[in-house]
Amino acid sequence: MTGTGGGGAGAPAGVSPAAASPPGAGPGFETRAIHAGQEPDPVTGAVIPPISLATTFAQEAVGKHQGYEYSRSGNPTRTALETCLASLEGCAHGLAFSSGLAAEDAILRLLRPGDHILIPDDAYGGTFRLIDKVWGPLGISHTSVGLGDLDAVAGAWRPETRLVWVETPSNPALSIVDILAAASLAHERGGRLVVDNTFATPYLQQPLALGADLVVHSTTKYLGGHSDVVGGFVATDDPELADEVAFYQNAVGGVPGPLDCYLVLRGAKTLAVRMDRHCANAEAVVEMLVAHPAVSRVLYPGLASHPGHDLAARQMRGFGGMVSFVVAAGEAAALEVVRSTTLWTLAESLGAVESLIEHPHRMTHSSVAGSPLEVDPGLVRLSVGLETASDLLADLSAALDRAGN
Repeated sequence: MTGTGGGGAGAPAGVSPAAASPPGAGPGFETRAIHAGQEPDPVTGAVIPPISLATTFAQEAVGKHQGYEYSRSGNPTRTALETCLASLEGCAHGLAFSSGLAAEDAILRLLRPGDHILIPDDAYGGTFRLIDKVWGPLGISHTSVGLGDLDAVAGAWRPETRLVWVETPSNPALSIVDILAAASLAHERGGRLVVDNTFATPYLQQPLALGADLVVHSTTKYLGGHSDVVGGFVATDDPELADEVAFYQNAVGGVPGPLDCYLVLRGAKTLAVRMDRHCANAEAVVEMLVAHPAVSRVLYPGLASHPGHDLAARQMRGFGGMVSFVVAAGEAAALEVVRSTTLWTLAESLGAVESLIEHPHRMTHSSVAGSPLEVDPGLVRLSVGLETASDLLADLSAALDRAGN
């Protein structure tokens, strides 16, 4: 496995165009994570932006205020978060939401009845449910397609196609999509490219620099990083798109509270060092899984055998902390594995300091059961945390041994 590296003075091999700052290009990623939008408070000198709990703000006269009127429309703590995360995505505009799905919903509101979306054939179950069950009845149609096959994408394109919705790496199959090529294809046909960058994070991947129009995150995951906050985020460099999404952010009101914003902002400060450790631990786990007789297949873009390995090495700084594998004996054995671990916690969600294990077919992706996106019942998804690697390996290996007997 190659391409995983630190975020120090030099960019590792395979770093994407905007993932690291060359000399003279301005502050580096880690510096921006700690300082962007987070200047010391001018009144008290506090080095951490205050948590502004106010719901409304005094005005000197009608329409004359200090930039804030009502906290749904804008809040100083939210401004700090939006400024920081926009900087990390390398763009001018960032908008925070109450959840990843609220952020996705705001993007989907850019569409009109009769419009069509191309989605991954291994999309996150919540995204599929939102598009299929909520927006489908309102006149937005979709087609699932393997987005790694650009000929298939071109073949599925319709005159009414407006969006290509990319997850790379995808959830839970960890497939890789060529962002640059997909953006070019969409733009040639008058469409837009949305990239869910939750798994990669802005530290490992910079989709806007590769041509994406919009980036979406569940900040609940790696950006927050501590399993203690739910949130979402949209990033774009297009001012018109930013204005449209901001309108829906305010009009619909799916905004995060100030404490939520503070928690995500706190998490973002350590994103770089956490992602380096997530990547390193994931590689150790993958090496064990590849050699274990109870495992028939390991899905991880850091493996040279992964069909998206070379592409991931080009457009990502590292291969991430998410690993999926298929238990050879099938669903019953997979359920035994996720039940048997002690250090790996059986739980949904991902991207936090603790290691999590889950069964997508019955848990996070149950909403796609019976659809073309249905997940292999023998598949197990891991969110590799920051614990001592040898402890993680021992616990998981023991659970696999029990399931294989």
